[in-house]
Amino acid sequence: MYPPGFATTVHVGGPLTERWEGERRPGHFDGVATVVTKLFNLVRPDRAYFGEKDYQQLQVVRRFTADLNLGVEIVPVPIVREPDGLARSSRNVYLTPAERPKATVLYRALLAVREAAAAGASPREAERAGARVLAEVPEFVPDYLAVVHPETLEPLQEWVPGARAVVAGRFPTVRLIDNMEVWNP
Repeated sequence: MYPPGFATTVHVGGPLTERWEGERRPGHFDGVATVVTKLFNLVRPDRAYFGEKDYQQLQVVRRFTADLNLGVEIVPVPIVREPDGLARSSRNVYLTPAERPKATVLYRALLAVREAAAAGASPREAERAGARVLAEVPEFVPDYLAVVHPETLEPLQEWVPGARAVVAGRFPTVRLIDNMEVWNP
């Protein structure tokens, strides 16, 4: 994919990449955009499927695919969850046996946000409900928990259809991310 002397990258800028994962992993989305663009150019697909678990990445791929007129339909694939709610991820194997059951705190926090929204809470109040759940597991150190616009990922002050909660953080051995649609009247 990257022969000797490779020096070209695709840069994805703007607010979509400045928060959340983009803030914690500088350059990550440029790497994603570069490899995905190369793959699209090699394969020339009509559509490509991206998981909603990496929701910000999905939105970034949608954005640069449209911006660069790549002619590929980006199809979201719903998150697959373990029976206890933990989002399936290759990172889960790095959780220790003691951390694994505690890792469901991300899912439980997202559910708390969704339940607060359904009960009439504002986005900020719903975030606080989720943060209280995260605080129940001191081994988990959150990077963020936010209610965001489903396309721009900007924090919401008022509910919009499709609003999502995004959460990320770290156990001592692994960093996990998750998200969920939390409001859609």
